[in-house]
Amino acid sequence: MAPGEDDARGMLGSFIRAQRQMANLSLRQLSALTEVSNPYLSQVERGLHEPSVRVLKSIADALNVSAETLFEQAGLISDTEKLDDEATEFAIRADRRLTEAQRHALLGVYRSYLEANPEQ
Repeated sequence: MAPGEDDARGMLGSFIRAQRQMANLSLRQLSALTEVSNPYLSQVERGLHEPSVRVLKSIADALNVSAETLFEQAGLISDTEKLDDEATEFAIRADRRLTEAQRHALLGVYRSYLEANPEQ
């Protein structure tokens, strides 16, 4: 693991700890709200573990912080626009009302529109 990854995990953990403290929540209370074990959350706050997207989303919900903010802190996205693109593609892939061929076609059209429009 590169030293930069340790720094990023430490910064994420510090951010989560600060948000938890500002919300006046104990680690145990955050654990109950997120349904993530107390020891694991402690390790996340100390920068010893890199939480999954599911855990980050659960923490964000419990702390009333946007998931995008935590994803940015974790280095998963560089800005909100990228998250919007990923969320749109995820929604298309997850919609079981569409056939696989329809999902594939819709993703192709969506991506072609993104490529056709200049960066904003």
